[in-house]
Amino acid sequence: VQLQASGGGLVQTGGSLRLSCAASGGTFSTYGMGWFRQAPGKEREFVAAISWSGDSTHYADSVKGRFTISRANAKNTLYLQMNNLKPEDTAVYYCAASDIPTKQQQHYTYWGQGTQVTVSS
Repeated sequence: VQLQASGGGLVQTGGSLRLSCAASGGTFSTYGMGWFRQAPGKEREFVAAISWSGDSTHYADSVKGRFTISRANAKNTLYLQMNNLKPEDTAVYYCAASDIPTKQQQHYTYWGQGTQVTVSS
């Protein structure tokens, strides 16, 4: 599966962005999907995950209530709606595919190239 993330950019504190992740070359609807992020000088961390059907989601505590993960299997696309953005959300955001929707990075087999999100204060 090839994954292509997009939708990043520069936004002010309190603003919103929607990230997309287009999948190709595999059966997207059979994969659990996740979003991760890596800020400068920090390790990559879990953001959100969603089951293959979309009926189960998980979020990092730092983004609960602000971010929403969703997917459109008919379009082979994963989304991350990010609202009320904060400077600490600044990072490169990666989408990834796994057999199961999990917070554990080691279970993700396929990774996108990342998209930069910068939140100015």
